[in-house]
Amino acid sequence: MTTYRDFSLTHRGSARATVLRTIGTRERRSHLTAPRVPTVGIDIGGTKVMAGVVDADGNILEKIRTETPDKSKSPKVVEDTIAELVLDLSDRHDVHAVGIGAAGWVDADRSRVLFAPHLAWRDEPLRDALQSRLAVPVMVDNDANTAAWAEWRFGAGRGEDHLVMITLGTGIGGAILEGGQVKRGRYGVAGEFGHMQVVPGGHRCPCGNRGCWEQYSSGNALVREARELAAADSPVAHDIIARVGGNVHEITGPLITELAREGDAMCVELLQDIGQWLGVGIANLAAALDPSCFVIGGGVSAADDLLIGPARDAFRRHLTGRGYRPEARIAKAQLGPEAGMVGAADLARLVARRFRRATRRRVERYERYAQFGRRGAAGPEDQDQQ
Repeated sequence: MTTYRDFSLTHRGSARATVLRTIGTRERRSHLTAPRVPTVGIDIGGTKVMAGVVDADGNILEKIRTETPDKSKSPKVVEDTIAELVLDLSDRHDVHAVGIGAAGWVDADRSRVLFAPHLAWRDEPLRDALQSRLAVPVMVDNDANTAAWAEWRFGAGRGEDHLVMITLGTGIGGAILEGGQVKRGRYGVAGEFGHMQVVPGGHRCPCGNRGCWEQYSSGNALVREARELAAADSPVAHDIIARVGGNVHEITGPLITELAREGDAMCVELLQDIGQWLGVGIANLAAALDPSCFVIGGGVSAADDLLIGPARDAFRRHLTGRGYRPEARIAKAQLGPEAGMVGAADLARLVARRFRRATRRRVERYERYAQFGRRGAAGPEDQDQQ
């Protein structure tokens, strides 16, 4: 005889997939009634893994971070790191769900990372791998999607119905949000703006192509240009060479930004170059998508107007129909590098609600089944007494 437990185990996997597929069409309404419970958000980039407990108002209760394991190692190494961070936070917080913002292409069901240029994930079943290890529901999405959701809910994109998010970090991520819904595309990989080809035959990109936008306007592009000048012992690189003691590999994006703020001419120029390429790409996106607002986030956006000022200028110069059409607003993300983590946690809260409802229904059905079983098993004397 098939028991309720057998039925539950058989259908749990398919039910979970069905629940996750329904979230996208109901996000705008759902977040208003999602359970106000703490959830964990995970932001996985090419250089760091950040985890935090986030409440229903977007406040970070606690966060921890570690370096991303070397990408040449097996995917399980990264999964081990994520599980360790979640379990660490769970020791101090009542966590109800986990949301993961992954730097890669996530399928439409938000269960598998199809491809991650800066990690060793290739068609990786990340959600199920972690779900089997953690005692709470897990949601996986692209990190730019989670950042855009956070900025729309709690940051620079509040009140916008047509929002495009650009995240500048190791590479370039992107996301589209219309009418309170993240537009993921038919296969879940919409918004990969960083891999638009802007220079045919240009710099090689980790994705396998040449001339991708992120090779000219990203943290990697910024550091590459500075290191090349320093390695060539260029006179304009004197200050940064002195700062790193001649060790070119110690040149980082934050150091370039720091020197630019101190007035170093080379670092200012490098950020201007990155900003101009950013503006060109934004103008192309405006021609295709016509949003009301572009939000610029990611670690490189910490350069503020050293980067965004040149981007705005280049955007106005390259905008199709300039002077005869409304210009989209370009704003710096307000949530900083935590945006992806906060958004992942907030989207996971929607999954937590549906799983709580599903669990409650399963419990109610089980109680009815158990009650019926007790009545059916009662002997004639017991039935007479009833």
